[in-house]
Amino acid sequence: MPEDSGFTIRAASEQDVPQLMGLIWDLAVYEKLTHEVVATEASLHASLFGEPPAAEALLAFAGKEPAGFAVYFHTYSTFLARQGMYLHDLYVSPEYRRRGLGTQLLRRVAAIAVERGCGRFEWVALDWNTDAHRFYEDLGAEMMPEWRTFRVVGDSLRRLAEGGRGEGIGEGVS
Repeated sequence: MPEDSGFTIRAASEQDVPQLMGLIWDLAVYEKLTHEVVATEASLHASLFGEPPAAEALLAFAGKEPAGFAVYFHTYSTFLARQGMYLHDLYVSPEYRRRGLGTQLLRRVAAIAVERGCGRFEWVALDWNTDAHRFYEDLGAEMMPEWRTFRVVGDSLRRLAEGGRGEGIGEGVS
């Protein structure tokens, strides 16, 4: 996969929030998850540029056209006793795929992780996205089939925080 030198990658700025929000929406369409998008430009701005920021973002351009992005943040490993880096989203617009931009974005986040002394760099991919699986494995990533992601959101999160049970909270777990 050749790398296209026509791409520019830089840290997203506050002025980039509308473009980044558009790319996030494109990602949600691709992943068939538009029903989960509640982010607004205001909430995205607050999470990326508030104190402290919840995450960081890289924005990629083909000329002046937004072409892709990566959103990442720090995690922590008790086994390593070091921080790690978690790639939450990596997206390249369809017209710029297979030109090396995804590789460039992934390598840039990996370089930031190395610069910051992170002990690991992790992310997840949807089970049906076999193109992404191959892409990541070709870059040396190892799929971790023994791990499963768990999530609580909305009312379930509130109930868990309040010590309650129901709708999946604590059912079948002893």
